[in-house]
Amino acid sequence: MADWFNTPAAKLNTDAQTAAETRQRMLTKPTGALGDLENLAIKLAAMQGVEKPTMNHIHICIFAGDHGVAALGVSAFPQAVTTEMVKNFARGGAAICVLAKNLNAKLDVVNLGTVNDPGVFSNVVDQRIASSTANFTKTAAMSEKQFNQALNIGRQSVERAATDKCDLFIGGEMGIGNTTSATAIAAALLNRPAKDIIGPGTGIDDEGIKRKLQVINDGLKLHENQLNNPAKVLRCLGGFEIAALTGSYLACAQVGRPVLIDGFISSVAALCASKINPAANNWFLYSHNSAEPGHKHILTALNARPILNLGMRLGEGSGAAVAASILRSACELHNNMATFEEAGVSEKDT
Repeated sequence: MADWFNTPAAKLNTDAQTAAETRQRMLTKPTGALGDLENLAIKLAAMQGVEKPTMNHIHICIFAGDHGVAALGVSAFPQAVTTEMVKNFARGGAAICVLAKNLNAKLDVVNLGTVNDPGVFSNVVDQRIASSTANFTKTAAMSEKQFNQALNIGRQSVERAATDKCDLFIGGEMGIGNTTSATAIAAALLNRPAKDIIGPGTGIDDEGIKRKLQVINDGLKLHENQLNNPAKVLRCLGGFEIAALTGSYLACAQVGRPVLIDGFISSVAALCASKINPAANNWFLYSHNSAEPGHKHILTALNARPILNLGMRLGEGSGAAVAASILRSACELHNNMATFEEAGVSEKDT
């Protein structure tokens, strides 16, 4: 495993947090009147190390990769869709592209390995490891070398974001079959039956869910001797894009960069990161409750309080991109509301 993987997470800035808490008490409103918007601004202040956090430069990175288990009929869509969606991202037609434009956010797309070659696009980073992961019901999804490559690709995305001096990092994913991998990982890390976590993913029917559950249970059985180590769980059952997400989240925590976690797949990557380095979770904010049934179990394990509950389950980082607007509002209110003294408004009687 790459040496950087176990580097400790940075510490939150408690002085900045205290200053932000003091400022919140001075603003022209009853304390707590803005609810979680106040807490989010204070948390961001601690993450960014300033009294007044900003949300001007948001960096979104979408990781794409195909899965060997897709050949077993675990998705309602053919595997070709992964490549087709990479092209859609490149051309600006996907939901995340619309949301990124609305946020004026930087959007990276990274191809870690698709069965079909999407061709060359100037706005797609080609870092293909293999055409897909292996079928995890037969062998480990990734070799050690492939696993380390995927982790490092995630770290490199954070290095690009840091060069852009981003205020917030959002990771997204695309990969037909990835809810199967994510469910298997979650079942192993949470020590819960896969049937408690499994969901429809792209919209498979009841027969498809039964087939998907069998695939997951076959994989868990095959790799049962590896399931006591979170990195091995990720290597044996994961996808290139899930490993890259995990690597990006760990790298963000190490360099002190706030992360806004998307839905089910991204939360499984966050769970992996927090199992590997529990302090990494201090750098994570959670965007929304996914409609995937197992998401609630993952959020509970992460002690997460999502910002939104809109019934979303698209992936791509789309839920996080919507929630980023809430973070931006939290910062604007925190930074630009007048204090009681500035406004000449009487404070609460003591």
